[in-house]
Amino acid sequence: MKNVPLGTTGRAEVEVTRDTLASTCKSGAVPVFATPNLVLLMEMAAVNALEPYMEPGEVTVGTLVDVRHLAATPPGLTVTATARLTEIDGRRLVFHVEAHDGVELIGTGTHERFLVNYDRFVSRANEKSAKT
Repeated sequence: MKNVPLGTTGRAEVEVTRDTLASTCKSGAVPVFATPNLVLLMEMAAVNALEPYMEPGEVTVGTLVDVRHLAATPPGLTVTATARLTEIDGRRLVFHVEAHDGVELIGTGTHERFLVNYDRFVSRANEKSAKT
């Protein structure tokens, strides 16, 4: 990985539609933006922050998510997540993540990713199939 400066940011956004609702993805019964989709959007923002710095054969994988979902967002609004790199410890990268729906802050927390070699990671994961 190329040298990534602390403070590097990424973003991702999604319009809240029927497909992103808690009632649709079964994470709850209410027709508002689902927490699993909030977490996904925050992870996407972190991946987007790192993308310009990745070398061929490198990827990052999520290893920790600690997020508070603070407010409900109805269909029709757009949720924007941002991820700001706050710590680098070897191959571990830590982000402060936030999400806003254009009206208010709806989520905040920490997301951690780990730099891995794609081929080795996939190979090790696939070895589990042979053990079952």
